[in-house]
Amino acid sequence: MKKEKSCGAIIFKKENGIIKYLILHMGLGHNSLCKGHVENNESEEETAYREIKEETSLDVKIDTNFRKIITYSPKEDVIKDVVFFVAEIISNNIPIDNHDDEVISFEWLEINEAIERLTFESDKSALKEANSYIISRISN
Repeated sequence: MKKEKSCGAIIFKKENGIIKYLILHMGLGHNSLCKGHVENNESEEETAYREIKEETSLDVKIDTNFRKIITYSPKEDVIKDVVFFVAEIISNNIPIDNHDDEVISFEWLEINEAIERLTFESDKSALKEANSYIISRISN
């Protein structure tokens, strides 16, 4: 069985005291979180930073204290781990994919609408856990 690994982040911002999450609308037709394959000898964090920059052009601060792994089989004979961190934007740029046409649009959404918008249950679960983590971190 072939093993694959991707890394990314659940990107958020605080706007007027409200936490909003970045949802990516992908060219393949699904709604997702920002992630991509590990390249060469990158660390998980390096991969997440690169993917965020490629897919969104945003500057972020990654919090590696939150680390959620999702494992699934994208196709026969392949098992894939996806590692998610949380990342807060540090500049209020408008997200844009200057890398390729993988991402076609973006939305900043509050938690309930963001969960509803995501296509895959594993992404929804990761977002729920990240939201709990972010809320607990902000209130401390």
